[in-house]
Amino acid sequence: MNIEVLISFISASILLTLMPGPDIIYVLVQSISNGKKYGIVTALGLVSGILLHTTLVAFGVSAIINQSQYLFLGLKIIGAIYLVYLAYTTFLNSEEIKIGEASPKKGVFKLFKQGFIMNVINPKVSIFFLAFFPGFLYSTTQNTITQFFVLGGIFMVQAFIIFSMVAILSGYFSNYIKTHPKFNSTIKWFKIVVFLGIALFILFS
Repeated sequence: MNIEVLISFISASILLTLMPGPDIIYVLVQSISNGKKYGIVTALGLVSGILLHTTLVAFGVSAIINQSQYLFLGLKIIGAIYLVYLAYTTFLNSEEIKIGEASPKKGVFKLFKQGFIMNVINPKVSIFFLAFFPGFLYSTTQNTITQFFVLGGIFMVQAFIIFSMVAILSGYFSNYIKTHPKFNSTIKWFKIVVFLGIALFILFS
């Protein structure tokens, strides 16, 4: 088992999750509208959907690995190219992170279900995992499907922790985003560096 690869995966996952996107903004809005507890429930629903995407990627990529190591290398190269593409689209994107008006209050189960469905029906999550996970397989002896589920589990746990912290500190984050106009530019370049850094790691690991 390559511990360094696992540490790199954890670090990359945390950086990716810290990048404000639709999921974090949704947790933030629900926390402001309904309360911190409801924001945490929303976070739980969002990360639960990761199980489905991990399953799809685990069995799909494992089949590719069993067919040919060259196909697997090709998949890693395509994954790195996809991450470079994400960096490029981020560079072109000038949209600001906005916190809209409070949304209507919802029940706990409804928020969990909505978060879960939001994640499951988003094909970009599976595509991203397909690009991201193969570069961080950490063992040449352990079953690849098991490794993918371990990586998926790690991603779920760290994402839930970060989303929960956003829910708990929702008031602070909301005020910070509203009062710091340069925040959007900083986050934009942070995203670009993270995407390119992970792409390079996948190519040369």
